[in-house]
Amino acid sequence: MLGLCLGLAGTLWAHVPTDHFTLAWNHSIEKIRWEEDYNITPQGLVLTEARVEGTGAGMDIPDDAYLKNGSWHYRPKLPILPKLRLGRTPEAGDFDICFAQHSGEVQCQRMSHWIGAPNKQDAAVELWSCDSPP
Repeated sequence: MLGLCLGLAGTLWAHVPTDHFTLAWNHSIEKIRWEEDYNITPQGLVLTEARVEGTGAGMDIPDDAYLKNGSWHYRPKLPILPKLRLGRTPEAGDFDICFAQHSGEVQCQRMSHWIGAPNKQDAAVELWSCDSPP
């Protein structure tokens, strides 16, 4: 089964057993929530939809976005991502990873649940598609 791997420089730190997830965070300056939905495929991560609750520094809303339930929704036009590299520092806060449990309920957990708190030594993390570990 495919899942989401988290690590850096090819070293696996954690495996999240899901084939679809939402990556969410608060903008470090504006404190506005961003969410991105991804499907996990053998080729990589496919960004299917993004949402942002407002605008601010470096946060332009795409022309084709629509407002629904207090967030701007849009579909980014990106190729399949073999890896997604994220900056992760104590000052910026942490990311949330949300995915459906076997019961169908969506659960969100801080990335720190999987790989520990953000720190200055490992100021980045990579996400990629991978098979479940043995």
